[in-house]
Amino acid sequence: MTVNKARKVAIHEIANITAPKKSLDYKSYDLPKEFGSNVFNIIEMQQRLPVNAFKALKNTLKNGEPLDASLAQEVANAMKEWAVEKGATHFTHWFQPMTGQTAEKHDSFTLPVSDGRAMQDFSGRELIKGEPDASSFPSGGIRATFEARGYTAWDATSPAFVVEGVNGATLCIPTAFFSYNGEALDQKVPLLRSIEVVTTQIERALRLFGKESDMKPQITAGIEQEYFLIDRHFYLQRPDLINAGRTLFGAKPPKGQEMEDHYFGNIRTRVLAFMMEAEQEMIRLGIPVKTRHNEVAPAQFEIAPLFENVNVAVDHNMLIMRILRSTAKKHGFACLLHEKPFNGVNGSGKHNNWSMTDGDGNNLMDPGKTPDENAQFLFFLTAVISAVYKRSKLLRSSVAIAGNDHRLGANEAPPAIISIFLGDQLNEIVENLMNGRHDALKKRSSTLDLSVTTLPNLSKDTTDRNRTSPFAFTGNKFEFRASGSSQSVSVVNTVINTIVAEAVDTMCSQLEEDIKNGKELNNALQSLLHEVLLSSKDILFNGDGYNDDWVKEADKRGLPNISSSAEAILEFATESSKELFYKYNIFTPRETESRMIINFENYVKATNIEALLTEEMARTMILPAAIKHQAMLAESIIKTAEILGKDVLSAEKDILLKITDLINELNSAVDELSIKCNEHNPFADIGVEKHAFFYRNQVIPAIKKVREVTDELEGIIDDELWPLPKYREMLFIY
Repeated sequence: MTVNKARKVAIHEIANITAPKKSLDYKSYDLPKEFGSNVFNIIEMQQRLPVNAFKALKNTLKNGEPLDASLAQEVANAMKEWAVEKGATHFTHWFQPMTGQTAEKHDSFTLPVSDGRAMQDFSGRELIKGEPDASSFPSGGIRATFEARGYTAWDATSPAFVVEGVNGATLCIPTAFFSYNGEALDQKVPLLRSIEVVTTQIERALRLFGKESDMKPQITAGIEQEYFLIDRHFYLQRPDLINAGRTLFGAKPPKGQEMEDHYFGNIRTRVLAFMMEAEQEMIRLGIPVKTRHNEVAPAQFEIAPLFENVNVAVDHNMLIMRILRSTAKKHGFACLLHEKPFNGVNGSGKHNNWSMTDGDGNNLMDPGKTPDENAQFLFFLTAVISAVYKRSKLLRSSVAIAGNDHRLGANEAPPAIISIFLGDQLNEIVENLMNGRHDALKKRSSTLDLSVTTLPNLSKDTTDRNRTSPFAFTGNKFEFRASGSSQSVSVVNTVINTIVAEAVDTMCSQLEEDIKNGKELNNALQSLLHEVLLSSKDILFNGDGYNDDWVKEADKRGLPNISSSAEAILEFATESSKELFYKYNIFTPRETESRMIINFENYVKATNIEALLTEEMARTMILPAAIKHQAMLAESIIKTAEILGKDVLSAEKDILLKITDLINELNSAVDELSIKCNEHNPFADIGVEKHAFFYRNQVIPAIKKVREVTDELEGIIDDELWPLPKYREMLFIY
């Protein structure tokens, strides 16, 4: 089948897809009962564990107390019995290596016994500790290839769950992954360390305000996930989508998102069927999915869960991405999680809504009715402002992946300049504190009068929303909007936790010193807030982050504008960053260095794959189609001249000259890209930093040049000859 016929067949097949069949009777579906049914949660633990074991495990879950290893066998027995009842035949230590994905090695519950029969067994040792091979995962130099031993350790704070397969189920046990020498090889260990550090500092601050609790504070997160869906018929005809996750070629379609008709529009029946099936699996896994809707770009969507403990929220987000991909395939879709699958329309992010609660579950980021009088809230608000101001480069580094370079700073996503949006009311409070004024505010949270008698007056939030702000206060939380849609947000939350812990630590030390010297708490706090806010004020910006004037203003303020991931990655392992992480026991200097190396390696590998794909597709798909079109045009001109017996019209010659020039230009651009790739060995031992900057400065511009010419050819070549599904098809036919 020729490629152009394959496109037509794909469209025909999509047009003949019948309406999805009903797979669930929602009238009889007991959603509360189904929620968490595949999770070994508190209810299951209480029912199945002896009282002493349950009490110990509950203290670990709620207060972070270490679990007595002697109780592990009791927990393992109960967990195994529950999982087998759910159809599980195997168990796995489910962990998050530095690939940005999850990993698992399945072991059977079934063991042979001496009389030739078999039994099912799961020991406490198998629950607590696993030994996957550590040699083939990214380690940034921590592990040599021959140093294979690595360990996984049960993370009791994130509940075990069962994943159902076609022919059975698997018990998944969330674990941390570390080396033979005890160094972190994953995303979870640093996150858990950062949670412990920041909650300890929050407890310290709360004691200053006279707040004590038997329970530990919590860091919470709500992680919104954006994604694209395209029909799988088109996906399988795009080598770039299969191998790089984004389209390396594709001209701007006649219609994109300019009509603004997709955002929050009616969800198509086929898409809604996919969403509902995905949500069913998420519900069974205890993921508190709340919101689903069409996003801005055509074929773009979003799913958002409620707030959870940040460790569990990160685990659940990894599961959400997995479920979206697998369910999409069942419905004939491909789920695209790349930050920029399509040029010219919005890319996808992962909005990380971050907050903190005291031990009793009260949100410390909630301003209350009178935020100017809420000293505790203002303390923590100021700490976050100070943290982001002082460590903005490190925060930018936490979202430094190759895919995000195509998105950050465009008129769809927060700019690469880190700033904080507070909204008018909080901004006024902050200005008053900086100016030494503590009088009551004129503006208060009030109601919105809609001037329509049949509509109720609505309560007004303390802030508007600012989609152009990377770090925005949105009522009772901070929303970090720069995270990429494909990345794990473990690192993002590890960094936020750590820098906030540093800020709270510094402010507590100052308050404690002032009180020790006889200063009254309220006066000491007002002085501290004044001083810290005044020194951090340049990070505050309530305006349009897309405006060019902001770039100039940010430069005047001395705010960094780190436009590429290659530059941002460097910030992760500066001496200042190493000292911060080491001080709070998040990373050793060696672990910090390893993260930077891994990030550089991933950047180089991703870009190298795109370069090789660009060259191959241009030579084997685009150029042959262009040459065929050129030959057809030349033959047509010759035949026309023979029949008419005179020179052809100049317009026909111009068309032939145009496509000939573009073919020559494309061939030259591909040759140049090939030279760039061949003259630089990405595996040469010259240091990953040099590799990354070579790809940023030399290879990426060469890739862009090939695309520019190719996209122009797409608008000229006979549609019957074009070898790739076009944007007008992929984004609108599904």
